[in-house]
Amino acid sequence: MGFWARILINAFALWAATQLVPGIHVAGFFTLLFAALILGIVNAIVKPPAFILSLPLTVLSFGLFLLVLNAAMLGLTALLMPGLSIDGFGPAVLGASVISIVSWAARKAFAPPGAA
Repeated sequence: MGFWARILINAFALWAATQLVPGIHVAGFFTLLFAALILGIVNAIVKPPAFILSLPLTVLSFGLFLLVLNAAMLGLTALLMPGLSIDGFGPAVLGASVISIVSWAARKAFAPPGAA
């Protein structure tokens, strides 16, 4: 799957989070696209070292700490992106969960046949 397809899927997932989770607000369509790009960059650069550093907590919590890590990445994206706001930790956790589920489902739905 190409780079722009992933950005569009992330933008759709972020839009779904704004619709389903009260407390997540986005200013407009182009803000949504740019926020999806920033989220992808944050997940590619910041999340791997954060995951390694939080691995003991993740193991102790049987993986539930990944929800907190995903919420932190979404919160960092909101800090870096004017026009995207999150009203607190609860909406960040719910929003990150919605984004994860929707982007997973969209990638499965639009993956080329035979792709893993």
